[in-house]
Amino acid sequence: MQRQIISIDADKCTGCGACAAACHEGAIAMVDGKARLLRDDYCDGMGDCLPACPAGAITFTRREAPAYDAAAVAAHKRQAAAPAPHACPGARMQTLCPEPSGTAAAPDGTPAAQLRNWPVQIKLAPVTAPYFAGADLLVAADCTAYAYAGLHGAYMRGRVTLIGCPKLDAVDYAEKLTAVLAQNSIRTVTVVRMQVPCCGGLEMAVRRALQSAGKSIPLQVVTVSTDGKILDR
Repeated sequence: MQRQIISIDADKCTGCGACAAACHEGAIAMVDGKARLLRDDYCDGMGDCLPACPAGAITFTRREAPAYDAAAVAAHKRQAAAPAPHACPGARMQTLCPEPSGTAAAPDGTPAAQLRNWPVQIKLAPVTAPYFAGADLLVAADCTAYAYAGLHGAYMRGRVTLIGCPKLDAVDYAEKLTAVLAQNSIRTVTVVRMQVPCCGGLEMAVRRALQSAGKSIPLQVVTVSTDGKILDR
């Protein structure tokens, strides 16, 4: 059938990922640093991606293409959010609804947890998880939750949380974080790190990811001392 569908000019594409983040159907992905239409039947022809592209690399064209398949799109989005086969069931993507700040979660008066997403490990979080859409992102060193008792109320509340330790994880966080930033409409990024040299790797991974994603996103870096003090904001 003849229908309206998008066309991506690879020569004009700068690889910023803005179109992938704007596409609600998940029809566009970043492949080898360029935007690519994954399947014709994923594209609804509405063009949410067009105004998001700063390089003018996306246009409408009318050509032979299969009809938009809402069921295939839904299945694609479920697969993208699901853990890999044989993965730990605890890695399954979940959007959580924390209690309001100040609400006691236990009889002893323990403040309510403010975690909004699962999983929280940078390595495990699905790049296209729906909770990333329009999110304020917190990237925290895992030790910060133990050193700073107020992490939930001060920094996790209202944010999507990712944690990691560059000293222990033999991965380059910058690659995964670049994908998260490029393919989602992240509003702000806050890094909470420890005052130890190895934690500099986490901060640098975020800075590299912001640069690679080609997006101008406000960044705040907070440092926690080993005795639980906030050193700078």
